[in-house]
Amino acid sequence: QVQLVESGGGLVQTGGSLRLSCSASGRTFSLGWIRQVPGKEREFVAAINWSGTGTLYGRSAKGRFTISIDNAKNTVYLQMNTLRPEDTAVYYCVAGNTLDYGLAYDYWGQGTQVTVST
Repeated sequence: QVQLVESGGGLVQTGGSLRLSCSASGRTFSLGWIRQVPGKEREFVAAINWSGTGTLYGRSAKGRFTISIDNAKNTVYLQMNTLRPEDTAVYYCVAGNTLDYGLAYDYWGQGTQVTVST
């Protein structure tokens, strides 16, 4: 069982930046982020393999978000720039045994709220 603990969410104005962090209690093949707006489907944001050599980005994240990993700290980061109101969501850290665009990751954090104001 891998525990994931997110931090870094909060309130930011349109055009601003936030960095999310997720500390993992163990090693998995991949770590990533999935977000959800209440009443809407979950959306894949980004994922990275443990070595940091492979990354995937969802359509909404490409060009604005960057995922990275610090193996020494067992921590994955999501740097979010040029934030828009439609980025407002609960962001979940996820971990699993594959690197793909799906939502079927094995482990989920508790989520951190990101709110982008107009």
